[in-house]
Amino acid sequence: MIFMFPLIKISKSLSAYERGLEFGKASALQAQHSRITYARLFATCGISWTQACERANRYTQVIQALDPALIPEMQGMADGAALKLEDILALNCRTEILPPNFLSDDTQEAALALMANTAMGLPDWTLEADGENALKDVWKEGECTSLCVNALGSADGHAWFSQNWDWVGRQRPALVILQSYDEQGRTFTTLTEGGMLAKIGMSEGGLAIGLNILRSVTDGATPGVPVHVVLRHLLSCQSVAEARLALARIQALKFGAASNIPVADAMGEVACFEISPGGWDEVKPVDGCVVHTNHFLCESLRDQQSPMGLALSSTPRLISGLRHAAAVKNGQRIGFEELQNFLRDESDGLWSICRSPDPAIPPEARVESVAGIIMLPHTRSFWIAPNVPKLVAFEKIA
Repeated sequence: MIFMFPLIKISKSLSAYERGLEFGKASALQAQHSRITYARLFATCGISWTQACERANRYTQVIQALDPALIPEMQGMADGAALKLEDILALNCRTEILPPNFLSDDTQEAALALMANTAMGLPDWTLEADGENALKDVWKEGECTSLCVNALGSADGHAWFSQNWDWVGRQRPALVILQSYDEQGRTFTTLTEGGMLAKIGMSEGGLAIGLNILRSVTDGATPGVPVHVVLRHLLSCQSVAEARLALARIQALKFGAASNIPVADAMGEVACFEISPGGWDEVKPVDGCVVHTNHFLCESLRDQQSPMGLALSSTPRLISGLRHAAAVKNGQRIGFEELQNFLRDESDGLWSICRSPDPAIPPEARVESVAGIIMLPHTRSFWIAPNVPKLVAFEKIA
């Protein structure tokens, strides 16, 4: 039987530190699980956990510049989870800490980083899988796919959001659903990882946001605003238009790393915002839909693209996603049922939109669709499939 991820509801009228403390206490096991997972991931790239924390500390000033309440909140998360602030910073800066060639076929020397992690008591969970080679290629095999449909292309005249979150299956036990609020008292709901401020979610005003990882040649070169801090900041926005203004403000501080942020709002608008240290741009819907995988689509940002591994399935998944979006062009309309079919698409085998774990890869290191997400901003409705979407139902979150 598949169980839904834990739902954590933060009490009202708390300070930033108290919000973080309550979240940290409620998700301590998940945060500690995340620390172990990412310590090994960084080590695969030749970065020890101590080095990851040192790199993350460089982002403190720019986070404070964007939202002064977030550092106290992360300190509360750390205290609640029996971790250090730098641990929480490293988790929230994980995209920026990963090297630009993370999705390429380049290899990194992991031995020294693994030795440093072991010396500080961090276990190597891949030893149960296949020793040092367990993560050699698995991180480069593909990531998330999203499809948003606007009011004109939908079955009910409202915008819809959908995304599969593809990641190493080991992280599924670290996932939580957080219902909290920002410093102004605006509420939000997000599916995130223990130890992290936010990821995929919806604001009080009905802005749905997601995430597809991209890689830029300048990722991590300058301590700009971390991607997961950007996501948390956007969860205070009420519309796609307001998110555009927020991104323009953030650009003055620069973005720390590349990502695509698919969005949909209660007024029927959808878009994908590609961000990178070199700037940001928007992918607008075509025939009512916008589809994205894991490479830049905006002409203005294509020169930012970091080399990608030959096995990365970004382009084939994009083609499959566009096939679903073509229903609108052919006179059909997209709604909840069609989006479930999209997130359950297995037409490209193990590198499909709906990704099942590859049985040839050690269990602890398999990349898969850890969850599927559908949101209807008009009614603030949020559905999650808490496993590979083909295997489970989409359950509505209260």
